[in-house]
Amino acid sequence: MNEIDAALPEALLARFAAIVGDANALRAPDMMAPYLHEPRDLYTGQTALVLRPGSVEEVSAILRLANETGTAIVPQGGNTGLVGAQSPRFKREVLVNLSRLDRIRDVDPVGRTLTVEAGVVLKRAQEAADDAGLLFPLSLGSEGSCQIGGNLSSNAGGTGVLAYGNARELCLGVEAVLASGEVIHGLRRLKKDNRGYDLRHLFIGGEGTLGIITAAVLKLFPKPAGREVAYVGLASPAAALDLLKLAERQAGQQLTAFELIPRIGLDFTLRHTQGARDPLESQHPWYVLMEVSSGRSQEEAAATLEDVLTAAFEAEIVADAAIAQSLAQAENFWMMREEMSWAQKPEGGSIKHDVAVPVARVPDFIAAADAAVLDAIPGARIVAFGHLGDGNIHYNISQPVGADADAFLARWHEMNDLVHGIVAEMDGTFSAEHGIGQLKRDELARTKAGAEIELMRRLKTAFDPNNILNPGKLVQV
Repeated sequence: MNEIDAALPEALLARFAAIVGDANALRAPDMMAPYLHEPRDLYTGQTALVLRPGSVEEVSAILRLANETGTAIVPQGGNTGLVGAQSPRFKREVLVNLSRLDRIRDVDPVGRTLTVEAGVVLKRAQEAADDAGLLFPLSLGSEGSCQIGGNLSSNAGGTGVLAYGNARELCLGVEAVLASGEVIHGLRRLKKDNRGYDLRHLFIGGEGTLGIITAAVLKLFPKPAGREVAYVGLASPAAALDLLKLAERQAGQQLTAFELIPRIGLDFTLRHTQGARDPLESQHPWYVLMEVSSGRSQEEAAATLEDVLTAAFEAEIVADAAIAQSLAQAENFWMMREEMSWAQKPEGGSIKHDVAVPVARVPDFIAAADAAVLDAIPGARIVAFGHLGDGNIHYNISQPVGADADAFLARWHEMNDLVHGIVAEMDGTFSAEHGIGQLKRDELARTKAGAEIELMRRLKTAFDPNNILNPGKLVQV
């Protein structure tokens, strides 16, 4: 039997279980199953043990034992990741799920910070900020189940990046446990602290390969006094780019979201999402979901959005637009955007890409990628949508109608090479906000310059000399 496939000794499993208690050491297949299946069904995890620690001390004890015995540890939050970073690959790997670390430790409305443990669900963090009269702007389609630890470990993006930045920019400090079991007590609430290397940035986006984040200090913002949302119909991504430039000139920092949506993506959503309604009277090839916020008043937000749309109509950039007339309608507009990813699943096989190019190149990228994909797979249904304001496009390819799903999905790597090649020519990235995990690890090694990937390997070895933290993910050593 290959060593990596061999079972862990029963005595060692018992030692791990004793750290968290039998109730939080899962071994039965039916109890472990929810932790081993990820959203896309690309990976089915393997493990002999799922541990659910309830404190940083228990996480520390788990890692001390793992380091002593050379046992691989795979950290997991809400299990919503899309690149397999949270999935154990072998029976010898122990899965550590952090859902029980779910305390909100502190809310500081004066300093505008929120200190939470890694297992706090994103939606709950948003609500805690709202209760304090403030805003935590990280917003994702999975916010009802994804957790802060995972958000930081993957450096999550979402729809608020245009105005507020990604997860890295929303975090002031972290508490993390190293492979040795040592705890980094970095829960600082300071915006200015220049005492040497800022280690939090290694753990953020590190996918649990350098340490396990157990808590974080999040940055909060004043809650907008007014918010207006519009659904806009237009002819092309180029027209959407023109609208973005106009909106940025006229709204400035009040422009808080700008999402590009193709008609086919809206059709899928209307077909498979309860409560979804076509936002405009007539159909258009492309749409933009745009949000304007004001710190002063609802009236100012409304006036700003109306000024943007008036100028866009006068410049013949847009064909039609609907401004949400109620909070419920605004939420419906956003619901249709957030459900777009899931609405592709009933349409059959889908080959997905999470790419970014310079904002000005987005129309060129979509045109070039569409031409190449359709030449390779005639009849493919392309759903290119996402965060035009920061250049991040989810370029997803649904199978032709009636095609064999397995045969289509067998061309995943071929389509990746094709699309990512175009991205590279435009000085872009094949991983904008979903991370690397095991899905993109080898591609990262191929595309990073020699010194860059070598330095990443050295960091991994320095932080985790026995390679027990999420081995085989992000970077191979």
